[in-house]
Amino acid sequence: MSFATPVFLWVFMPVALGVYWLLPPRHRNAVLAISSLGFYAYGAKGQVFTLLACIAANYAAGIAIDRADTDRARNTALTIVVVFDVGMLAYWKYAGFLSRQVDALAELIGNASTPILHVALPIGISFFTFHLLSYVIDVWRGRSAALHRPLDFVTYIAMFPQLIAGPIVRFHEINHQLSEVRTRRTDDLAAGFPRFAWGLCKKVMVADTIAPVADAVFGQPAGRLTTTSAWIGVLAYTLQIYFDFSGYSDMAIGLARMFGFRFPENFARPYSAVSITDFWRRWHMSLSRWFRDYVYVPLGGNRSGTIGTYRNLYIVFLLTGLWHGAAWTFIVWGLYHGTLLVYERVRPSLRGAHGLPPEDLGHAREAWLRVRAFFLVLIGWVFFRAPGLDRALGILEAMFLPNGFGLDLATDIALTRERLTVIVLASGVLLLPRGLVVGRVLDASRNTWARSSRLAVVLVGAPLAALLVAAGTFSPFLYYQF
Repeated sequence: MSFATPVFLWVFMPVALGVYWLLPPRHRNAVLAISSLGFYAYGAKGQVFTLLACIAANYAAGIAIDRADTDRARNTALTIVVVFDVGMLAYWKYAGFLSRQVDALAELIGNASTPILHVALPIGISFFTFHLLSYVIDVWRGRSAALHRPLDFVTYIAMFPQLIAGPIVRFHEINHQLSEVRTRRTDDLAAGFPRFAWGLCKKVMVADTIAPVADAVFGQPAGRLTTTSAWIGVLAYTLQIYFDFSGYSDMAIGLARMFGFRFPENFARPYSAVSITDFWRRWHMSLSRWFRDYVYVPLGGNRSGTIGTYRNLYIVFLLTGLWHGAAWTFIVWGLYHGTLLVYERVRPSLRGAHGLPPEDLGHAREAWLRVRAFFLVLIGWVFFRAPGLDRALGILEAMFLPNGFGLDLATDIALTRERLTVIVLASGVLLLPRGLVVGRVLDASRNTWARSSRLAVVLVGAPLAALLVAAGTFSPFLYYQF
């Protein structure tokens, strides 16, 4: 069930909120847990049993780690459950990909073809697996106590605002909230709904509007693309994925707040970054923090010497690419970003730029660094979006080797005047001040501008977005596939 559908907006969300806040506080986690499992089962059908199996295994493991009286017992319990979690993710997400590589290798060396596995990917498995791992590792480290009430644990893992596409909320960020008595109903609803509405506007007014332009470019043979079409299509996707995913994150943060929870921020104007290092401190921040805490630092982080630090960065971004999908395009995308981060560490001037305030950078240098970082990110999105490496390389060829400056037929049909206008207006996000994060302003600021913005989003933006949802076709969030 997508947040941007009539059944969610006009049935599921108001019913879940109404029941949640009308019942006594001691029943609220139960309401949220049960409604979240129903939310997942509505879209995932029988795959809900995979989620339930993972929840049961990790709940038991958390108790076992918490009660173990020796380090050996704690380590054994952790090892078993981590192997289980990673094994589940590997089977459901990567078994089909690996079987295709084995088959391709067999054909290459002249052997008979091998069986190819076709496995239906459970919705959101990458996200809930990382929540499960965060829980058992935080308990093992002694950073948090295990949850002994099953419904509290189900609430953390399956909470529907973050279940499908994040943010990835590390357990120690939310464990104390699970046991709090949440009674500030009016305050939470008043703070959460404008943030939810803002995300809905970003999704349906911007991301969904320009999606057909990106689809037209990435969906046709690269040989038919003109240079102009290729650049327009890649720019359209660059804007689409930002407004789609940051819109989802705003909706998730707003929903969580309406239920009395505070989720961490997931975006901080990433396209205003002055380096790739800065970009990853602003884009999908909850994923970056997860990899930092549970992979990069345990590997030694930047304490492993120069070569060791480079190795750790490559490992993290190889895993980041694989986390997004089982395809060579995601692997190349991850290694591309890993290479850029290593290069910035080789060049101290680039490495240090992200930490300087704009006044120390100078306006001209800041503008140049922002343009360069955006250009590098945009090139990376070609691999992320393309259905295969050959198509990605074909699009890059069309971009950089002049092949006509008109529009090909498919792009010309897709690029209506309305969509071109939205692309131009959405590109304005590149020019805004680096510190201006509208979602946070709507959520927390109390000045006149913020109050006026909240009223505009609630009274104008939300109704208009809801009408577009009612009149449009279903468009899932891009990160649902991960």
